Amino acid sequence: MRRTVALVKIAFVLSSLIVISVRAEVSAPLAAQRREAQTLLKKIQTAAQKLSYSGTFVYQQGNEVRTSRITHVLEGRNELEKLEVLDGKPREYLRNNDEIICYVPESRTLLIEKRVTRDVFPAILAANPADLAAHYDIRPGERGRVAGFDSQSVILLPKDDLRYGYKLWAERSTGLLLRAQTLNDKNDVVEQISFTQIAIGNIDKSLVRPSIGNTKGWRVENAVMRPVDLSGWHVNWVPPGFKKIQEVGRLLSDVPADGRSGKPAQREVSQIVYSDGLAAISIFIEPGSQGRQEGSLQQGAMNIVGKRQGAFWLTIVGEIPSAAIRQVANSIEYKAPR
Repeated sequence: MRRTVALVKIAFVLSSLIVISVRAEVSAPLAAQRREAQTLLKKIQTAAQKLSYSGTFVYQQGNEVRTSRITHVLEGRNELEKLEVLDGKPREYLRNNDEIICYVPESRTLLIEKRVTRDVFPAILAANPADLAAHYDIRPGERGRVAGFDSQSVILLPKDDLRYGYKLWAERSTGLLLRAQTLNDKNDVVEQISFTQIAIGNIDKSLVRPSIGNTKGWRVENAVMRPVDLSGWHVNWVPPGFKKIQEVGRLLSDVPADGRSGKPAQREVSQIVYSDGLAAISIFIEPGSQGRQEGSLQQGAMNIVGKRQGAFWLTIVGEIPSAAIRQVANSIEYKAPR
């Protein structure tokens, strides 16, 4: 009897070892695929900063479609970039590293500011892929063609319901991001940015010069950012993985849309920015306005909440699902510093 029981135990152990062995054989390729996907993410991140490229891309947000052209030139250690909005009212953004000048022709205005987040397509990745893996299941997707280039996709599925999923398509040779899709919990595309035409390498530096040569007489508005004490404000909840990356104050000018002359109204706005390396959440704080209506709005993957908090008005903007952005908004408290 004892021998029989012993044989049964040995058989159970052996069968367990076989199962473990099979699982190891199955999981090894999966682990290799995930490493491959993370390597591609790193390549995507580097390519957007280190390559020179010029192309036209289409941004689809819900029923809205916008077309823009971006040109990026690496000159030594300096990044030079020009972003042109091709639909609606003309806008042109010239970037030299972190300094941005926006040309607004209809009001003859130059807006000067510093870059807050690195989220302009195709440079949308700001985190180490290994850190993203804590909150996203990262795996390679299928191959295909985007804007005439052979491409490899990588899929990032959220491990919770507090963020969106993503499908990114990279040019196979250079790793430059050619298409980015934002996916909801049903795996539907809620937002997409995709190049329709792109040239990579050997980009003429003249393409990053402003199209408007003479700005004599234009109004210059400097959205100077400065350190600000926001110690009284407490954001008690953000989705796991989101970290505070900036806390600044700035003086904004409401430039008249009709181009009328005169000194524009200015307002003081403070901004707190959180990011998980893919999505960002911004909390804008300014003196309260009784004329504003509290509420929420969704535009593609972007969710916005406006609310009054004592004598202040808060605008919470996030590339996260609506339930999550409301949770962020409801967690904000103000306690006057002692």
